[in-house]
Amino acid sequence: MFVESTIYIVGNAKSQQNNPITVQYGQLFIGFVVDRETGKIVTCGTSSTIHITNDFICSMFTGKSLQDDVQVIKQELERRYFGSSQKAILVAYKDAQKKFSRIQSGLPVDLSD
Repeated sequence: MFVESTIYIVGNAKSQQNNPITVQYGQLFIGFVVDRETGKIVTCGTSSTIHITNDFICSMFTGKSLQDDVQVIKQELERRYFGSSQKAILVAYKDAQKKFSRIQSGLPVDLSD
């Protein structure tokens, strides 16, 4: 399904205690399928509790760069996403971004979190 040049990276973040995602999963997770060479996000999936939330979040990330588009993604989240997980989504993206940077640098990635 995915070409060999893609990799899978999971970013995670804590969301608010009363958030259904926290109640069900403990944290917010976003799994990114990324082109290893370009950093372009091919697709993603989230630990959201509603399918349309997953689809909507992924539509904001797909086609953007895991490396270079943090400001674009932050602005889009603030302009378009009004769920209680808004900040957690950005934190999960930044977590995945750090892992991708380590992969690109040939450094080990802590898979325990």
